Amino acid sequence: MSSQNRAAAGSAVVVAVDQGTSATKALVMNATGEILGRAHVSLSQQHPQPGWVEQDPLVIRDSVISAIGQSLKAFDSHKVRGVGLSTQRESIMIWDKATGQPLGPILGWQDRRTAQRAKELLSDGAGPTVQRISGLPIDPMFSALKLAWLLDSVDPDRRLSLGGKIAAGTVDSWLVSCLTGQHRIEAGNASRTQLMNLDTVDWDAELLNLFRVPAQVLPEIVPSSEPSGPLTVSDAAGASVCAVLGDSHSALYAHGVREPGTVKATYGTGSSIMGLLTESTQAALLPGLVKTLAWHDGIPRYAFEGNILATGATAMWLAQVLDIDVAHLDSLARTVDGAGGVNIVPAFAGLGAPWWDECAEASISGFNLGTSAAHLARAAFESIVLQIEDVLSAAEKSISTPIRSVLADGGPTSNSWLMQMQADLSQRTVLRSTVADLSALGVAHMAAIHSGLCSAEDIAAWPRNRTEIRPEITSGAAAVRKLSWSRAVARARWAPPAESNVDARQDDTLVASERSR
Repeated sequence: MSSQNRAAAGSAVVVAVDQGTSATKALVMNATGEILGRAHVSLSQQHPQPGWVEQDPLVIRDSVISAIGQSLKAFDSHKVRGVGLSTQRESIMIWDKATGQPLGPILGWQDRRTAQRAKELLSDGAGPTVQRISGLPIDPMFSALKLAWLLDSVDPDRRLSLGGKIAAGTVDSWLVSCLTGQHRIEAGNASRTQLMNLDTVDWDAELLNLFRVPAQVLPEIVPSSEPSGPLTVSDAAGASVCAVLGDSHSALYAHGVREPGTVKATYGTGSSIMGLLTESTQAALLPGLVKTLAWHDGIPRYAFEGNILATGATAMWLAQVLDIDVAHLDSLARTVDGAGGVNIVPAFAGLGAPWWDECAEASISGFNLGTSAAHLARAAFESIVLQIEDVLSAAEKSISTPIRSVLADGGPTSNSWLMQMQADLSQRTVLRSTVADLSALGVAHMAAIHSGLCSAEDIAAWPRNRTEIRPEITSGAAAVRKLSWSRAVARARWAPPAESNVDARQDDTLVASERSR
């Protein structure tokens, strides 16, 4: 280790963890914002049935402990001022309150096993009430329906829950429980459960009753910057968790956004488009956008968000179908100037924002005998930017302010070709962060402030390096492409006749059943 690195290793630091669906990452940051250490632990998901997405809670816990340890290899643990946690949000689990042992898997945010129950609640007219209180539409993505399913599997009469035997929580809640023994949840993550009242920042009795979730299983809601008790495990034992944020919220914080007027897009398996709200726009959102609590550092800060269910996942799916890797798919897409009229609408589990249409069906349209694998590849990547543009357009109408530029982060943003396509088809300037791991960095910044490592003014003065990408095609050319996309989305949102109780996606199963008779 060089003398400079040895000196850095002897300085006070914070450790930030970004716990996501595909990996757990950690970084070590000092008082000047320098990143002194990093770690990465890969993770997998399980899909026991179509539409089901699970992860092992103990593997998630161990990945966090391992990532903290790896990132601190060169450091004296006594130099750790605090720990920050950035986590996947709507994923939910339950555990035995006495032993701390899981009572089932983590149900991932992509899990759709509760789709039928969501339809029933919507048919019963519960949608407007739920969205008015929680800010969120009824959809399997959010935690409430998944938590009810988990409780039904182990405590159908809710006797154990009412008796205080079961604990429930999102990933941040589980991790804080494992690391400190405290049962609590950060307010922004709590807002994603669909059980929290956005106005009171507390669990809502009407929603708990609707989703059949006893209050006794739920953690205490605390501000994002509320220090925990000391960690009892990991190489940062003795330090406190002094900042917790949802991953998308943490990326917004890392961009330096503290006031309304700026919008960011986080690219990943799915995508999140988010911006802070003014008081005058909090009640005026279009139905396709959701209201959420971005963070609470003494004052609740609200944001609008558009959640897209499948963006990067579309490229991964097509690469698998074509039996190539995503890098090859990307190269293939670049061999053609356009998609040749092809549209891929990736409604693998319905469409998220701005449509929130559970009945939408995945589709490929506009192909002909001249369509090649390259056109399909191009259409897959175009579906990413066109879905994001749909949300940006909806946000622009809601906040009544032109969105001329978009902050971009996430792994796929390293693809300059994809970012140029976003600028072209959106006709907006894309400001791409050149800093990796913004979800970890945002919570590192908050942890640094609230552990006393540095001040908010210090962090505001740090440079934020970005690459500016401007549109290179005409607005007319962009409009033609978007019109073709809009027509494809409209076709994908076809719904079966009201009198039909048959889900078209079950056709193959029904036919096979008839043939076996």
